[in-house]
Amino acid sequence: MSNDRLPPVTADDARQLKEFIRETVGRIGCDGVVIGLSGGLDSAVTTKLCVDSVGADRVLNVFMPSRVTPAEDYKVTSELCSMWGTEYRIVDVQPAVDALTATLLSDVEAPLERGNISARCRMIVLYNFAKKRNSIVMGTSNQSELMTGYFTKFGDGACDVTPLANMYKTHVRQLARIIGIPGKIIEKPPTAGLWEGQTDETEMGITYDDLDVILYDLEMDMSDQEIARHALVPVGKVAEIRDLVRKMEHKRLTPVRPGILLD
Repeated sequence: MSNDRLPPVTADDARQLKEFIRETVGRIGCDGVVIGLSGGLDSAVTTKLCVDSVGADRVLNVFMPSRVTPAEDYKVTSELCSMWGTEYRIVDVQPAVDALTATLLSDVEAPLERGNISARCRMIVLYNFAKKRNSIVMGTSNQSELMTGYFTKFGDGACDVTPLANMYKTHVRQLARIIGIPGKIIEKPPTAGLWEGQTDETEMGITYDDLDVILYDLEMDMSDQEIARHALVPVGKVAEIRDLVRKMEHKRLTPVRPGILLD
């Protein structure tokens, strides 16, 4: 589905992203990149961009299932790696998640806390591989997630490079079509896969098509009333998203340092 309320992504945008990845990896001087591959859109797009930029032989894809991972994701991730020629590893994070939840959480705590532990266990796996292979962790978060804080801090938000950070989810879908991502990946309902049946849009209470228009218009410094008319949503929803973006700023920042220099 296209979203004609936003500027479109072009083939030149794809070319510039690939050049950014190629130059960044070269400047860092690492041997390759490590990407957590979930079977979803963002990680597939990130992988394909890296394959086109630095070569499949320098890309390691790690699939990290848990108890709630659909069986279809095993098949999809394996097929993508076979198609693109990347190295494919599977690491089951459930034992680590179980050990930590047993120690840290009570039975009555919500799935969100358990989901955050899963995301942070996956981060540990990716950086372990990166350290062993003189590689960097390539992030898969998009601008919609980063602006709304829809990621786990020091979990799926932890990475060395974030090529999709300036692209809304709507734009990632458009980019996916340009670079040849299979249609079934593009049309798959977005999910963080942190608990059974979870989807992004259900959890957020808004579709990405509408959310992305609001986020774009916020960056254009439009008023809530102007955004509501453009995005075709209630003014109250715009105010809610504006407040969310403000509250989530801390998740987008590096740790705060005091403005004191010691002699």
